[in-house]
Amino acid sequence: QVQLQESGPGLVKPSQTLSLTCTVSGGSITTIYSYWSWIRQPPGKGLEWMGAIAYSGSTYYSPSLKSRTSFSRDTSKNQFTLQLSSVTPEDTAVYYCAIGPRYGSSLKKEYVYWGQGTQVTVSS
Repeated sequence: QVQLQESGPGLVKPSQTLSLTCTVSGGSITTIYSYWSWIRQPPGKGLEWMGAIAYSGSTYYSPSLKSRTSFSRDTSKNQFTLQLSSVTPEDTAVYYCAIGPRYGSSLKKEYVYWGQGTQVTVSS
């Protein structure tokens, strides 16, 4: 059974960089559904696709977040990491990692695997 687990700090101060890691376990199916995405949901708002990294290492970013977003992955550990710089309180959200055959969608049904999410609060 493939599982995704987000980890990282629950509280980040404004202007700092948020770093979250998604650990994938349970099998190599993630190499077939090769786009590993980050999606977030601010309080009271819908899902927002942030970007994705392919197994190859190619990255794809939402235009609205591209300037502040950086992805990386460690295939040996089945992990991929989000770094979001210069955070503000508007970055407060539940952050999800997800895996699917394509990227760019903010619809949950487009993803084959979906993490449980982790709450991140940006506050001083």
